[in-house]
Amino acid sequence: MATPIGNLEDLSPRALRTLGEADLVVAEDTRRSGRLLAHLGLSKPLLSLHEHNEAARVPQLLQRLRQGMQLALISDAGTPLVSDPGYRLVRAVREADLPVFPVPGPSAVIAALSVAGLPSDRFWFEGFLPATASARRQRFETLLNLPVTVCCFESAHRIRASAEDLAELAPQREVVLAREITKQFEEHFFGSATALPGWLGADPNRGRGEFVLIIAGAQEMGPAGDGGVSAEEARVLDVLLETLPLKQAVKLAVQLTGAPRNLLYARALARGR
Repeated sequence: MATPIGNLEDLSPRALRTLGEADLVVAEDTRRSGRLLAHLGLSKPLLSLHEHNEAARVPQLLQRLRQGMQLALISDAGTPLVSDPGYRLVRAVREADLPVFPVPGPSAVIAALSVAGLPSDRFWFEGFLPATASARRQRFETLLNLPVTVCCFESAHRIRASAEDLAELAPQREVVLAREITKQFEEHFFGSATALPGWLGADPNRGRGEFVLIIAGAQEMGPAGDGGVSAEEARVLDVLLETLPLKQAVKLAVQLTGAPRNLLYARALARGR
């Protein structure tokens, strides 16, 4: 179930009822979740579930569910499993033929996308960008070739470096930066990548908090309008993808057409192959 990412008024009545009915609250950080429960006037047993203990926790949680207990799975903030732990537990519960129900609510990526003013009929959710500079730039080079809106999470420690990378790699690309969504000091940047570092540097506080970075998709380039892949190159790739695994299809398409591998790979990913 989703919990507020900032403003506690975003907790739905259903979420409040679910927490009240739960026999156990499974949380990423029990201290943070304990403060939320206290604010709501609830006293519930809490059990931690994070990336380091999830595999070990699953059997005991399955046992409790089989005994008839109701569990509420929450993350630190927002919707569980979206760049947060929990998918191993959910998968195990489903494989055990036990019921799982979503209690929807706040999501930072969806909240940011809803005010970005960029196409959202299809979008690529990247999660957190790589921590190291070289890996991050390499990832940006791939993401910038995708013909769909790209949504990333970024930390306060790396947001300036990411903004500078974007300004260098795609200075005219339209970007949106949502900072501290639903919190007291929420801010949004709308503009070109080349202007983002200056906006961040204009106020030291803008480098603090939690960020969602949204990047406009690659503009139409060439006859196919497909992120730099021509119609013939796209046709060859599509034929190969019908019978071959993605990596093998891309490798062979590069050999047959001479198109850049990163563009063909990005196109295949964007098509959900």
